[in-house]
Formats: sequence, structure tokens, C-alpha cells
Amino acid sequence: MAKTVLIRLDVNGEKRELAVPSQRTLLEALRYDLGLTGSKQGCDKGDCGACTVLADGEPILSCITLAADAQDRRITTIEGLAGPQGLDEVQRAFADCGALQCGFCQPGMMLSARALLNSCPKPSLDQIKHALSGNLCRCTGYTKIYEAVQVAAGMRAASDRKPVQSERAEASDSVAHAPKEFAP
Repeated sequence: MAKTVLIRLDVNGEKRELAVPSQRTLLEALRYDLGLTGSKQGCDKGDCGACTVLADGEPILSCITLAADAQDRRITTIEGLAGPQGLDEVQRAFADCGALQCGFCQPGMMLSARALLNSCPKPSLDQIKHALSGNLCRCTGYTKIYEAVQVAAGMRAASDRKPVQSERAEASDSVAHAPKEFAP
């Protein structure tokens, strides 16, 4: 049976005390103990970046960080990124640039982008690509995501390009067929 430990976390500026199994990851503590579900549980091995949170302003992978190891750090999740004035510039830019699709990778992407902009307010495209290289997205070609980071940095305005309209494809088969039964 797993040993339970008492930990103290500073999450989004709020001090929290939790009794958790000693092997509990920070991601599990955030999602299942604190109800902060913005950090996503993707690969569970530190490959996809969906679980990215900020620890003292630096991006970390919460799925491979023990909750007990995060005790002396200020943790920021996507829920804590917005401030009293509203959405963070990164959040607003992602929305304005159409960089949001399924939303699964976006919390980690946004937090990685915020960490970059905190340390380098006017990053080059190569710096943006490097900073986001640990965050995988299966929906986009990353172009809109990179644009959103540049917009959040105040380096450019959101593109006003309209999406390319595609022509509706004709049905490949307009006749319904009865399902066939396969015998073993």
C-alpha cells in the first residue's frame, strides 16, 4: 500500500495542503485532488507537453514531476494565467489568431509561450519554435500558434487572412448498400 504524505502546494497564488500517496504526480494532484483540469493528461511520460505548468515561471512537465517535489515552488496552471484585468495576452492572442482547435494541447502551449515571453519579450521565430518544441499539437501546422506568440509579444498584428474555402466534394457513393454478414 502506498504511503500517504502531507504536502503543501502554492498553486495560482493559493496555498493548498493535501494528503496524497507519495508517488502522486503533480498533474494528478492538480487534476484529481484540486480539480484544476486545464492541465491535460496526455502521454504520461513527458513527451507531449499537454501537462505543462509553470513552476516559479519556468515550464515543467507535471506528469513526470512528483507533487511532493513541487512544494517549494510557485505553480501556475492555465486557470491561473488570466489576471484581474482578464485574459493574459497569450490567451487573447491564441483566440484572435485562430490558434485554438481541439484545445487539448493549448494550455501547455500557452504556458510555454508565457514563460518564453517573460524571459524574452521579443523572441525570434526560432526562439518561439524552440520554446514550444516540447509541446505537440496534432490539429495544426503550428503556423497560427507561432503567429499567436508573436502577436502576444506585440511584434505583429493578428492576420486578417480569411480561411481558404474549399469546394464541397461530391459523395463517392450515393447508393446505400445493405450490410453484408460475415460468417466465421
